[in-house]
Amino acid sequence: MRIWKYQLNVIDEQQLFLPADAKILTVQTQRGTPCLWALVNEENTAKELRKIAIYGTGNPLPDNPGEYIGTFQMHGGDLVFHVFEVK
Repeated sequence: MRIWKYQLNVIDEQQLFLPADAKILTVQTQRGTPCLWALVNEENTAKELRKIAIYGTGNPLPDNPGEYIGTFQMHGGDLVFHVFEVK
């Protein structure tokens, strides 16, 4: 097992190819770039698409935004985003 990092774009929705059964741990910024960390079994060569949604504070969310992963801030806290995995 290892923890891998995936950089995120600050867009409404995106898809990431993660090893099958990867466990998403957290999302934070690293040097100003939002990143997602996941616990993966690097021996598992099967990949799966995982849909990630990002919502800014105060913006509308759908009735079922998905499973909450975490929150990150940018520009010294002027922008705050909340990240969900959409199943």
